[in-house]
Amino acid sequence: MSFVIKNKYTFYGVIAILLWSTVAALIRDLSELFSPIAGAAMMYSVSALFLMSVMGIPKINNYPKQYLAIGGGLFVTYEICLALSLGMANSRQQAMEMAIINYLWPALTILLSILIRPKKVNILVYPSIMLAFIGVAWCISGDQGISINILLSNISDNPITYFMAFSAAFIWAIYCVVTQKISQGKNAIVLFFSATAITLWVQYFFSNEPSVNFTVSSTVTLLLSGIVIGTGYALWNQAVIGGNIILLGTLSYFTPVFSAIFASVYLSMSLTGAFWEGVAMVTLGSLMCYFVTRTKNNIN
Repeated sequence: MSFVIKNKYTFYGVIAILLWSTVAALIRDLSELFSPIAGAAMMYSVSALFLMSVMGIPKINNYPKQYLAIGGGLFVTYEICLALSLGMANSRQQAMEMAIINYLWPALTILLSILIRPKKVNILVYPSIMLAFIGVAWCISGDQGISINILLSNISDNPITYFMAFSAAFIWAIYCVVTQKISQGKNAIVLFFSATAITLWVQYFFSNEPSVNFTVSSTVTLLLSGIVIGTGYALWNQAVIGGNIILLGTLSYFTPVFSAIFASVYLSMSLTGAFWEGVAMVTLGSLMCYFVTRTKNNIN
């Protein structure tokens, strides 16, 4: 019976990873249907309401204040940077570059863990991290090959979005390291989603974005997107209870691949060979980081 239960929770985790892989494409679609800030604000609003219906309305007093302040601040900032970098990208191709930059966070999490708690580590961790960064540069440079001039030229085309995407990767890495210490085993994801939605609505009302116009198609996309991301977090919350975390952790490193595949189909994109090569480098670099640190037990 315990084997069946563990398989059930592991299955929940697999579905959560696949659902998260759709987020980049869905956020980009919503930004085109509505506007970058309004689309993100509505999506997180739907997700927050969905999570409340599934996980219940949270009570602030049940969570450590430090976790709410620091963890909540990092979470909200991360989600806003990610959503707006995807929504404000100049094209769908550039939006996918933002998504891949975001997936530097696993390698950065390991790097931060090493810096915070210096220990003897497998020397392969550093070239693994470098490989992930090279993969991102490869994606940004395109078929022209990597060069400083090409990278700077592409980034200067829309520097704000690149800044937000890189910031998101670093912020999420910090979030992963910090919240493990201050959360006391609590999960305030419902509160964090609600805070993200409220913050985005405040940004929207102070922005110059146009008023929101709904159609049947855009409404369905909005509801689907909010439920998808909310379901992903709800299922993952169940998966960590009794699933095979080693398997799920390994599988999660393939999210950039799943995300690129879904985006290419959903957004009708033709991604270049160089982009796929870059995605492979980011994925391989992150996996190498995970395995060389895990097998040597260098990071607790």
